[in-house]
Amino acid sequence: MRFIDPHCHMSSRTTDDYERMQAAGVVAVIEPAFWLGQPRTNVGSYIDYLSSIVGWERFRASQFGIKHYCTIGLNSKEANNEALAEAVMDILPRYLSKEGVVAVGEIGYDDGSALEDKYYRAQLTLALEYDMLVMVHTPHRDKKAGTIRSMEVAVEMGMAPGRVIIDHNNEETVRDVLDRGFWAGFTLYPNTKMGSERMVEIVRQYGSDRIFVDSSADWGVSDPLAVPKTARLMIERGIPLKDVEATCYGNALAAYAQSGQMQESHWLAPEPVDQRMLFEGNTVLRGQTPSVGAVPERAAIVDTAVFK
Repeated sequence: MRFIDPHCHMSSRTTDDYERMQAAGVVAVIEPAFWLGQPRTNVGSYIDYLSSIVGWERFRASQFGIKHYCTIGLNSKEANNEALAEAVMDILPRYLSKEGVVAVGEIGYDDGSALEDKYYRAQLTLALEYDMLVMVHTPHRDKKAGTIRSMEVAVEMGMAPGRVIIDHNNEETVRDVLDRGFWAGFTLYPNTKMGSERMVEIVRQYGSDRIFVDSSADWGVSDPLAVPKTARLMIERGIPLKDVEATCYGNALAAYAQSGQMQESHWLAPEPVDQRMLFEGNTVLRGQTPSVGAVPERAAIVDTAVFK
């Protein structure tokens, strides 16, 4: 099977993770612009970060046979720093038209403050201006109310539900998201939030229409193999293969293909891997012999423990 991880913070991961993901069948990832774990102190750090996810990270993924896409936005936590937020809003347009940018995101609410609302609305306006999709981060506290508010504001601002991905869903939000016509993403962590076993039961109850799973693999305890592992568990628990393929591959492709930036042909007929290539004079190999024309042999064999 092929897999897409449509929410994966690869700038926080190592090249070993890319190798393991490729070996497990991951063909594409989407990296949303994200909070670093501590507050940024100036817009320059945002410029460097956004430049890295449209540049270096896209190159790094390509060296291991994985297509890398991203979303660009001001995250909800940093929307509460008004001076920083204003400066970030000024520089966002320069990144929205970059190759591989599939949406404005991840944006939305964290504490639900007035400033978060202001900049959520401002970025929805930007998405409409640039005819872009939106990826919404739903709050971890009071999730149901925050999710409903996110959807209501998106519609109020003129977004079509089918062009908005609502992420970090759980059992209390899925029905509202689906009933309103939005895409429902589910972030699967090893120990918190949604887990693979709970995800199996959601697909059993709701089917696979407009539902997909992701790892959100980041700098915290997380698993970049969450999507293939969940697919395997779904199969073991008797979920029909068509639903497994939809939630772990097809729906993410259908949602983000609307951007015009993400196409299945990118990995079905890819350009050959050429690890002799450099990015700004740099390589990921650190002295190893470059592979040319195929995925590196060390990434081509699936570890027998990869799904354990």
